[in-house]
Amino acid sequence: MRVRLKGINKVKTKLSDGTPVVYYYAWKGGPRLPGSPGDHEFNGAYNAAIAKKVQPPSGAIFSILMAFQGSSEWSDLAPRTQKDYIGLIKIIEKKFGDFPLSALSDRRTRGVFMAWRDERAKASRRQADYGWQVLARILSWAHGRGLVISNPCEKGGRLYRGTRAENVWTDADEAAFLASAPSHLHLPLLLALWTGQRQGDLLNLAWTQYDGERIRLRQGKTGTRVVIPVGAPLKAALETARKKQGTVLLNSDGDVWTSDGFRSSWRKACIAAGVTGVTFNDLRGTAVTRLALSGCTLPEIATITGHSLRDVNAILDTHYLNRDSELGDNAIRKLEQRTKFPK
Repeated sequence: MRVRLKGINKVKTKLSDGTPVVYYYAWKGGPRLPGSPGDHEFNGAYNAAIAKKVQPPSGAIFSILMAFQGSSEWSDLAPRTQKDYIGLIKIIEKKFGDFPLSALSDRRTRGVFMAWRDERAKASRRQADYGWQVLARILSWAHGRGLVISNPCEKGGRLYRGTRAENVWTDADEAAFLASAPSHLHLPLLLALWTGQRQGDLLNLAWTQYDGERIRLRQGKTGTRVVIPVGAPLKAALETARKKQGTVLLNSDGDVWTSDGFRSSWRKACIAAGVTGVTFNDLRGTAVTRLALSGCTLPEIATITGHSLRDVNAILDTHYLNRDSELGDNAIRKLEQRTKFPK
């Protein structure tokens, strides 16, 4: 039986005496193979050459890029995060795959990596930061296991300074969306506002995780477990749609959402409702803000949303609360109540 070997480079030539001969190479520019296809010696040499070609070069960044993807830390990443990382790892591999690990301790190396980030920032500062973040994480992982002696990307800061301080869903946004959007998108809105959970976790939410009083879930991104008491508006919506099994959120055909399908439908619904400047992801921060405006403490908010106390504080301080005027009014009213005015 003849076996078709992929990538074989066949070269026809003539010897000095004019005798025609055929040489075979494992690939164009690869090693020459003995004999002819089908020969035992030929196949063995081909397999050995291919194995050597795909083997990560030791002592180069490519080796730790591959090792990281086989680690438990990689397995702990959410599927969507893995997909994003793979795209960036390919970019890093193309640029620095053969970069010597021994050079990571050279003080000039940090400048080399920063120059790469600066070049990517010309197209997108956010993506430049993301690429730097992924490279830094992989180097940190390798450093912790003794595979490299230093991490030149540690504490690199950020180029992108965007903020979503203004990107909070208002009551008017919520009302406009509910008045215009199709009914199968109402429940996602209420779930996000009343639980503060991420899109992926809500799309994966099953009816068995709701017992009529609380929602229990393990967050896909961080692994944090949260138990969320269900508020009256959300409970009414859940009880109307409630089933014994299956996924809570379904599309208009009654099927489970895909991430891309949901984002597309949500975006179109927002446009139709005239809701601009906010996304579904902003509902998580909006939930934090509304809880704070209702007088909830940082630990109470963190218990619901699954944020760390530090993250809740950061969200309220610099991202979503933005010194909300209602808080200012509340503060003055409280001061008035404890102040004795002269008659």
